[in-house]
Amino acid sequence: MLQTKDIAVVILNWNGKALLEQFLPSVIQYSKEAQIYVADNASTDDSVAFVRSNFPTVQLIQNRENAGFAKGYNEALKAIDAPLLCLLNSDIEVTENWLDPIVTEFNSHEATAIIQPKILDYKNPSAFEYAGAAGGFIDAYGYPYCRGRIFDTLEEDQGQYNDEASIFWASGACMFIRNAVFKTLNGFDASFFAHMEEIDLCWRAYNKHYQIRYIGHSTVYHVGGATLKTDNPKKIFLNFRNSLFTLVKNASSQVWLKVFIRMVLDGVAALRFLVQLKPLFFLAILRAHFAFYLQLPRLIKFRKSVPKRDGYYHSKSIVWSYFIKKKRTFDCL
Repeated sequence: MLQTKDIAVVILNWNGKALLEQFLPSVIQYSKEAQIYVADNASTDDSVAFVRSNFPTVQLIQNRENAGFAKGYNEALKAIDAPLLCLLNSDIEVTENWLDPIVTEFNSHEATAIIQPKILDYKNPSAFEYAGAAGGFIDAYGYPYCRGRIFDTLEEDQGQYNDEASIFWASGACMFIRNAVFKTLNGFDASFFAHMEEIDLCWRAYNKHYQIRYIGHSTVYHVGGATLKTDNPKKIFLNFRNSLFTLVKNASSQVWLKVFIRMVLDGVAALRFLVQLKPLFFLAILRAHFAFYLQLPRLIKFRKSVPKRDGYYHSKSIVWSYFIKKKRTFDCL
């Protein structure tokens, strides 16, 4: 039987001393039996010295470069042999007994490979947080959304997701995964750098028939955008590029039709940014598409090497449902 001591909580850090100072104490306080690591992505501030001096029970892993979220975790997790991994953002406050329901789920269902807790907004604790909310889904064209969050509409937490449910993807802000599964999947795709890599990982897990679950009896609070602001063109670039990566790699049937439709919808989004006088966002989407074309041979090669599963999407088009049919909450889909 798995226990709390079998969990390695791994926090990836890059120049995040202030976040570690604010949020690491709650992780230590409420994860007493778990193994806690800070994996540092070659920070240029004094994060490492700060952790070493102030949190002697926390184990440090020092990566040689800032290779982003994906490769940073891939490198750091090579050194960890705990049966369960918790990938935790540095801007998350955890709560008392947050690990207990997670261990119970892993023990109760051997097929469960990945778990996400309830993620609420640290700045507005009564609302769900953008990056994960109450568990993720995608539509046929690879657009992600969550129970509790569709595009920029965030639901209030009224206990509607105090449940346990099968989901399609778990947020990288707080993701639990069996170590053996992470290694079987060869970890994250390092080419993503950051953003959408957890959706790609979960999609690959889905294609291999692993189960992904949401456990609403475990709660964390996420600041969101603490390391890369939501209004940063780099974030737009990574999200649009990586979403196309994910679609080509993992979608089952009619993938090229789906990619074409997705790119048309991306074009509409780019024009919308232009009308809103956000030229840098417009250019970020153009750059994302060019970067996608450059990577297409590699993506096709991967696509041919792995099996696919139908039934991956929950809604055919979340764009149509949200913007045309005005369905703004998950229960309306």
